[in-house]
Amino acid sequence: MILVIAEKPSVAQSIAKVLGAASRKDGYMEGGNYIVSWCFGHLVELADASSYDERYGKWRYDDLPIVPDNWMFEVTKDKAQQFKVLSSLMKDKRVTELVCATDAGREGELIFRLVYNKAGCTKPFKRLWISSLEDSAIRDGFNHLRDSSEFDRLYEAALSRSKADWIVGINGTRLFSTLYHKKLVVGRVQTPTLAMLVERDGKISTFQKEKYFNVHIGKDGLTADLEKIKNEDEAKEIAAACDKKQAVVSSLKKETKTVNPPRLYDLTTLQREANRYYGFTAQQTLDLVQTLYEKKLLTYPRTDSQFITDDMEATARQVISIVCRQLPLFDGVSATPDIARITDSAKVTDHHAILPTVQLEKQDISTLPLSEQKILNLVGMRLLCAVGEKHIFNETSATLSCEGYEFKTKGKTIVQDGWKAIEQRFKNSLKDKEAVDAEKAIPSFKENDIIQSVSASVTEHFTSPPKAFTEDTLLSAMETAGNAEFDDDTEKKGLGTPATRAGVIEKLVKSGFAERKGKSIVPTKDGCNLVCVLPEQITSPTMTAEWENTLMQIERGNADADTFLSGIVQMTGELVKAYPFLSDAEAQRFGTGREEIGKCPRCGSPVYVGKGNFYCSSKECNFCLWEDNKFFSSKKKKLTKKIAKELLDKGWCRVTGLYTPKKPQLYDAVIRLDDTGGKYVSFKMEFDR
Repeated sequence: MILVIAEKPSVAQSIAKVLGAASRKDGYMEGGNYIVSWCFGHLVELADASSYDERYGKWRYDDLPIVPDNWMFEVTKDKAQQFKVLSSLMKDKRVTELVCATDAGREGELIFRLVYNKAGCTKPFKRLWISSLEDSAIRDGFNHLRDSSEFDRLYEAALSRSKADWIVGINGTRLFSTLYHKKLVVGRVQTPTLAMLVERDGKISTFQKEKYFNVHIGKDGLTADLEKIKNEDEAKEIAAACDKKQAVVSSLKKETKTVNPPRLYDLTTLQREANRYYGFTAQQTLDLVQTLYEKKLLTYPRTDSQFITDDMEATARQVISIVCRQLPLFDGVSATPDIARITDSAKVTDHHAILPTVQLEKQDISTLPLSEQKILNLVGMRLLCAVGEKHIFNETSATLSCEGYEFKTKGKTIVQDGWKAIEQRFKNSLKDKEAVDAEKAIPSFKENDIIQSVSASVTEHFTSPPKAFTEDTLLSAMETAGNAEFDDDTEKKGLGTPATRAGVIEKLVKSGFAERKGKSIVPTKDGCNLVCVLPEQITSPTMTAEWENTLMQIERGNADADTFLSGIVQMTGELVKAYPFLSDAEAQRFGTGREEIGKCPRCGSPVYVGKGNFYCSSKECNFCLWEDNKFFSSKKKKLTKKIAKELLDKGWCRVTGLYTPKKPQLYDAVIRLDDTGGKYVSFKMEFDR
């Protein structure tokens, strides 16, 4: 039998249906010659530092840098049962070979290989590599399974990425957390992304607005401008000199301009536009596109390509026709699509651009959640635009001379709407319609024509500060970060990948280093402080972009993984040596004014005095000691600050005057912290013998 392992249960169900594996078992499906199971995402991950040595359970500067000689892997605790299922199936004597059917990308490859290796499996396996979960795509994929060795370098790059993130994350986070007495999360991609937010915030906060003036002359619907005069008196003098005077058309330029249709969506571009049009976060968009992929209505989402392959022309034509019929927004649209514009096999990497599937034909769109309908409309709109006709307009630029001053004006008239008509139809459907630039035509005149008695006026303006990042503009900045440092022929990757950028943004918000204000994303005070204390080698987008580029070269066999990781280890060691100590004043940079009574036994972060409790300062940790908890209340005692401090410091505290209804007198006992990591902290008592 053949064991097929998918990444998620929903994907496994789609595959099992096509393969005829209809018999449901505990953690898998079986039928015919196939067993189909799944991973629940990452089942096996790199082990925590404490797995290598008990002393790493506490965070100490003297233990850094931590770099494993032999890497260890562990099963994710909440997914242990499914790992047992997979391990058992791999060892099943009926199974002679496997098919890796996890998502067709770097992380999907890592998910399968780590489970395969952890289970000690040596049976041969092949790779299912598909861009759609439609039945026809799955059948075709199984008819053309690829040799696993084709993806060895992809796995090598994925594992290198994982190890690099571990080395930088573990050491950077522990180094700066111990120095500053606060959990400061440092990440290979996360930190330079935060640095971009802080840099932009600094430019906004230090911006000094400047006043300037524009002078306008006009007559009979024609307006020409002389812009950005800094002195108001000068602007008024110009207006006074030109008012009621004649102006001469000193230069006139007419040209026909063409705006080519946009490319298809890759994931990052789709996330950007979903944020701009709908206000969706990058993570929300990724989740929605993933859901639509699993519903077989969209192709594979985690792609960085904006083209389709040469053999997809017939499918593309079919999908275009379905979009026009099935999506009410585009009902009645008819055109002759230019498929050649979106076709280029050389520009398709692992997966082609995001497209609707032919399965859309069978879907009642109105039954889908509104958010999913919005994504389908967006992807449908981009497909129709991408294969549409060019947008053509005539542009006229003129210079009017008046009293020795030159005023500029520009106007245009549409020759052919082309793809812009589809885009405008989409924009008109939005609740918050985007402002549309009014098309202004210039009155017809020739060079050296004279315009008599123009009127003149002055308007006041101010320079504008840079705009705060939205998820749209932040994703764009992450995508192009560090590009200026590379040669033109270097394939650029920026910060992170299309699949990981959304998660990076969410981590920054969750960890309290960035926050959302309306559509904007801005750094918090802690975020600004963190970037200030970190060295440029950690905050620089250039270095991380270089790492991403190297990972891609490893994937393609053009770079060595060991050399890459050696560079990461060397940099980390140098970083630790560069920060042996801090002054007392600098160490309190992240001080909150809150009273700290000890360190969290779970994560090592400070524990503060709260209102009726003593809580861990890390937002990712739920450790908390309540003054009025069930254990102490039953003994008619309150968990005081003194008791809490001793419990955190020693793990136990001797408490006197405890009550029990079974005895008339009070008693003394040692109370130990018996924390199992659950929602509530447990205690146990010990008595003197």
